[in-house]
Amino acid sequence: MQTKNRWFIALAAVGIHISIGSVYAWSVFTNPLQQEMGWGLKQISLTFSLAILFLGLSAAFLGHFVEKFGPRAAGTLSAVFFGAGVAGSGFAIQVESLLLLYLFYGMIAGIGLGVGYITPVSTLVKWFPDRRGLATGLAIMGFGFAALISSPIMNYLIEQYGISNTFYILGASYFVIIFCSAQYLAPPASGWVPKSLDGAGEKSGARKLKADLRQLTANEAVKTRQFWALWVMLFINITCGIAILSVASPMAQELVGMSAASAAAMVGIMGLFNGGGRIVWATISDYIGRPNVYTLFFAFQIVAFFILPSMTVGILFSIIVYMIMTCYGGGFSSIPAYIGDLFGTKQLGAIHGYILTAWAAAGLAGPIFVSWVRETTGSYQGTLVIFSGIFIVALALSLLIRLDIKKLRTMNEKQIFKNVENF
Repeated sequence: MQTKNRWFIALAAVGIHISIGSVYAWSVFTNPLQQEMGWGLKQISLTFSLAILFLGLSAAFLGHFVEKFGPRAAGTLSAVFFGAGVAGSGFAIQVESLLLLYLFYGMIAGIGLGVGYITPVSTLVKWFPDRRGLATGLAIMGFGFAALISSPIMNYLIEQYGISNTFYILGASYFVIIFCSAQYLAPPASGWVPKSLDGAGEKSGARKLKADLRQLTANEAVKTRQFWALWVMLFINITCGIAILSVASPMAQELVGMSAASAAAMVGIMGLFNGGGRIVWATISDYIGRPNVYTLFFAFQIVAFFILPSMTVGILFSIIVYMIMTCYGGGFSSIPAYIGDLFGTKQLGAIHGYILTAWAAAGLAGPIFVSWVRETTGSYQGTLVIFSGIFIVALALSLLIRLDIKKLRTMNEKQIFKNVENF
């Protein structure tokens, strides 16, 4: 008998993602660490880069753990690693060890990030076969909005209790929130469907589900060209998005003459569009399909990055950047549902983990690439034009996947017809 409420499952997922998404507020610690420890900006920023790197790596390596032991065990593992990593960072500050900070926050908390990211998402896809995009968008929206919640809390704690105590308090708090949220996570019973899809739901006009194209294991999925097309598409989307995030303020000041205050305000609003785009685009994907959403992402960004260098009006520049941020966030939230459509839910957590290595790679490549092009060309204009060209590759891949989907559906229909004839 089914006893769990899928909306409470979604709430538990949001609890986990809001906790681990606090990594996006890392910059709050930058100035205090520079002042108290005397460390350089690059040294402090490397902590964040390591956390994102280990997020991608642990998501890939622990995806099979999620499938084998279930979301409750995986969520508990995330609580232990993320909580211990953040709390351990407080010890690193106490003993004034940058290497220990890299170990605790970059590596240990990073592992907690990875397993915590994929665990609720893979579970939600199974609980919401009728609203995959909405469900995953809710959780991943929590990750995107987490910085807005965490930043003021972190600032207050640092002012009141100091940096090391702030890490101790946050580590304990995150452990409790993630641990408690994980205890409610569980996959649905075999054969379960939501009420909207039972017999009554169909009679009342509810839309029917499209069957997944295949049910593949993670090792089978990585041997398909659709997997690698998705990987490259996500890598390009994240690389360009992170690049814009990392240089948005100086780029706005250079290209359209924004003041430092106006540029800073624009960066803050970008966070809202990043988070909002996750739920909006993921929900839209339930109605128009994931392939259409990704094609729209790339078609828009080809044009957006091409015209940005010629923008002279600050408000128009900002609007285009905000729309790019919705595509950046929407790429994260739509990918789990896309994976389910293409490869099924048999080992969705593991496949999602493999795909997220694109995030780890992009987290390193994006800021480095944009800085290199800026230094080489002497302007952000060349960078944006190059990004426009890169998105042409992503668009081509999105169209290739659409052709593959059409072929696979035709093959499935022929197989069903053949089975009926044999019967």
